[in-house]
Amino acid sequence: MSHHRIAPNVDDSSDQLAAALAALRTELELPGEYPAEAVEEARLAVEALALPGHDLRNIPFVTIDPATSTDLDQALFIDRAGDGYKVLYAIADVPSFVAPGGALDNETRERGQTFYAPDGRIPLHPEVISENAGSLLANQDCSAFVWDFDVDAAGEVQAVTVSRAAVRSTAKLSYKGAQQQIDDGTAPTVLQLLKELGLKRVELERQRGGASLNMPEQEIVQATDGGGYRIAAAPSLPVEDWNAQISLMTGMAAAQMMLDGKVGILRTMPAPDDRSLLHFKRQTSALGKPWDGNVPYGEYLRTLDATEPRQLAILHSAGMLFRGAGYTPFDGEVPAEVIQAAIGAPYAHTTAPLRRLVDRFVLVICEALSNGQEIPQWAREALPSLPEIMASSDQLAGRLERAALDTVEAALVANHIGQEFDAVVISGSKPSNGNSRGNGNGNGNGPYGVIQIADPAVTARCDGDMESGTTVRVRLLKADIASREIRFELLP
Repeated sequence: MSHHRIAPNVDDSSDQLAAALAALRTELELPGEYPAEAVEEARLAVEALALPGHDLRNIPFVTIDPATSTDLDQALFIDRAGDGYKVLYAIADVPSFVAPGGALDNETRERGQTFYAPDGRIPLHPEVISENAGSLLANQDCSAFVWDFDVDAAGEVQAVTVSRAAVRSTAKLSYKGAQQQIDDGTAPTVLQLLKELGLKRVELERQRGGASLNMPEQEIVQATDGGGYRIAAAPSLPVEDWNAQISLMTGMAAAQMMLDGKVGILRTMPAPDDRSLLHFKRQTSALGKPWDGNVPYGEYLRTLDATEPRQLAILHSAGMLFRGAGYTPFDGEVPAEVIQAAIGAPYAHTTAPLRRLVDRFVLVICEALSNGQEIPQWAREALPSLPEIMASSDQLAGRLERAALDTVEAALVANHIGQEFDAVVISGSKPSNGNSRGNGNGNGNGPYGVIQIADPAVTARCDGDMESGTTVRVRLLKADIASREIRFELLP
């Protein structure tokens, strides 16, 4: 799975990078303030919420998230059960707050997901839900969908059910704090078992041929001497991967439950095509850690060290291997394609309903199937419309991420106009084989290619006649933060 996390530390409104990032909201027409009618509907729903009769508030659930997170979708409990494990995974009960067909429901369908703009979050739900009553905050009575897993000694799920219950998280743990407790031997049982089970689930992922792309969090900071910008990167911690494995386990269980019931919506993704794999091979070779293709790309990605700049650049470029994901609804007949290739199994989004629309429907469908109940008609009727909603939302989120990255890359090299760099040609004007024409000059500006420099890790256009996969020397001609344009020229 892939996700870039950019948290620019550019609060000064006079800062050029901050201004350019803020302008993305208008340029991309991101959602604005939440409509008053929907906010009022959310407030009334919070006031009217009645906790489920099934009471699990005696279970010491904990949440594990980034330290600053307040929209907490998941809470976890793990205990030993013989030579295996009992896992309870509580997911925020967003459906309890959203009346089908109401103003809040309509607005969430317009948004599709929470957008993480570099200068602040644009929530899927009003804050009274997403950061208060609906969030699984510590020491707060909440309604949740609780997934109850029986897991064997190898980490394989043997049985699973899901039902609504009242829960109460006992602690809000940060990734950094949880990792520190695990490393220094002071971790509570739930964290010790999370590591133990998480490592077993990672091994099962390897056996399935799955692949995880754990990107570091990047903070863009302005140099104190006024000499441009730099990236302060915080590589993902092992506990983040172990925690993610529980979420993946739940998504796989949800998918299988819906496949068995012949109704639901899957998150599917094809395996990377030959062109993407060849492109990736060229980049890994140019960046000094070649992938020969003889081992699965997922295995190769696990060998990368995100603290090393060139290998971090490879992780960024690996995003091309995780393309083509979509949503596949079905009702009455199982679809032909059910696999999410990066996971190596059928999978469904179900663990982040505060931040992603489709999860709300998956939770309701799975609860009904698990308990032999009728699936609510509003959930069933929505299935055909969800792929288009989520695709549009994903496209907007992708444009936002790409524009933010382009803006940051321009800032990173803005003070290096005229300097020379070694680069690898990602896409050239000269064909590297008889089947490719390369980049032509139909725009009248002459031949060009796309190159990547390693330090800082920047990909940009370069003027000149060049061949894909070769190493070249280039000079930086332009780096405009406001327009996000970076341009190099090829040196003789």
